[in-house]
Amino acid sequence: MRQLFGTDGVRGIAYEFLTAELAKNIGLALGTVLLKDVREPKVLIGTDTRISKDMLDDAISEGLSEMGCDSVRVRVVPTPAVAYIVKNFGFDAGVMISASHNPYEYNGIKIFAGSGFKLSDELEETIEDIIFSSSYAKPERIGAITEDLTLVDKYVDYIASTVSPDLSGIKVAFDCANGSASSTAMKLFSRFGIEATYLSYEPDGKNINTNCGSTHIENLAAFVKENGYDIGIAFDGDADRCLTVDETGREIDGDYIMAILATDMKKNERLRKNTVVGTIMSNVGFAKYCEENGLNFVATKVGDRYVLEEMEAKGYALGGEQSGHVILRDYATTGDGQLTALHILDTLYRSGGKYSELASVMKKYPQHLVNVKATDAQKKAFSTDEGIKAIIDETNEILSRKESSGRLVIRPSGTEPVVRIMIECVSEELTVSICENAADRIKAILSKY
Repeated sequence: MRQLFGTDGVRGIAYEFLTAELAKNIGLALGTVLLKDVREPKVLIGTDTRISKDMLDDAISEGLSEMGCDSVRVRVVPTPAVAYIVKNFGFDAGVMISASHNPYEYNGIKIFAGSGFKLSDELEETIEDIIFSSSYAKPERIGAITEDLTLVDKYVDYIASTVSPDLSGIKVAFDCANGSASSTAMKLFSRFGIEATYLSYEPDGKNINTNCGSTHIENLAAFVKENGYDIGIAFDGDADRCLTVDETGREIDGDYIMAILATDMKKNERLRKNTVVGTIMSNVGFAKYCEENGLNFVATKVGDRYVLEEMEAKGYALGGEQSGHVILRDYATTGDGQLTALHILDTLYRSGGKYSELASVMKKYPQHLVNVKATDAQKKAFSTDEGIKAIIDETNEILSRKESSGRLVIRPSGTEPVVRIMIECVSEELTVSICENAADRIKAILSKY
């Protein structure tokens, strides 16, 4: 069982779990892996805006340098920028220092292979084994540490090239979450004639995701509705995902976004194999949308890496998560919030209508999610406790009844110390009642461990 890597890299509270020592060791281990195939590896390093970014950047760079790897820093960038630059500009690996949607106290380390894809589970386990055994390579040289901020502009140029250059007339509010999008959103979206307003784009190291961005979309929703915008777009801390609101302030989440894009892609014969890939957390309404529109829907485990693995294995073009990770495989090797936003705006522009009209292709089932705090020991107990199994069975039986017609998804988080309990069914009142009841009972059992 992996001890460091979760579903999206290594993540934890900076200076406590994610220390400079651990970051350096990850650099040493990554360098050891790279030296097996490359004599003088070259690694790209980017960060989001958290106050701990420089400490971790320095530590990883030091570890890589000791292993004879050259490090090139691009400073504050979106996670997908790292993936794009690594793949297209001769890098052997990329490191993104970010904890995505988490509060500023957290940070994380995501690693990309030279192909632009996140590392496989097997390679992450290899890196862990090297760290715990201190079996680092013995290099023949010391690596250089340099900086090249022009690479970010090349990423922006590329994203801009994927749609028509004219989107004039659309009035958009962008919420940059005081995160990575703060460094690129204006550069990108100012090219298209959009009437744009930018919110939460002044990071101070501590305000990332604080009452802003995709984790607090209610503030953007109010702004859009009160000021007559056509659409609002909110990024998360590292801009690898986005959520949106329509002109009325209603949230249009990742499931809706995929439905909107799938409709347009099918119409233009770009939806390969007539299939969309989601996860077990995708709303029942999205699966019904696919069924009613003659599309195939494939559900994977939670995590954009699993969505992408399915897409790669079967050659699909569109996939994503309700949380706003959307993968447009014709253009990117990972979820990209700004790329997604641009294609939403392009679709809206070509439709000539309102965003709420585009989103009407799908009807969402009421959904309620409760996060029950859980330590690693409690997560382990969750999988084996007979009382919890009985609660799950009882809840599933209730949801199988015609008057409920819903489903339960329950799982330990791979990125946070919580167990997630999600229920969807026919009415809001019933959804909340069943979910809260199950969560309270499970919380009581976990408190004993």
